[in-house]
Amino acid sequence: MGNKDLLKPGQKSPGSGQVKIVGPRGGETGEGERTTVKGKTLPPTPKPGQKYKPVDGTDNKAGF
Repeated sequence: MGNKDLLKPGQKSPGSGQVKIVGPRGGETGEGERTTVKGKTLPPTPKPGQKYKPVDGTDNKAGF
């Protein structure tokens, strides 16, 4: 998954599952993961410039 696949806070989630908070270039931040629901708005990140990286989709049709 490249940087173009990272999700921005405030956009709608393309799938349901777990997303990891990553830095602006996709690196680890240690900020943990969040649970998202397909079609819902992604919450703000703890620090400006951070994004979300899908890591574990749900086992139904709504997964990433």
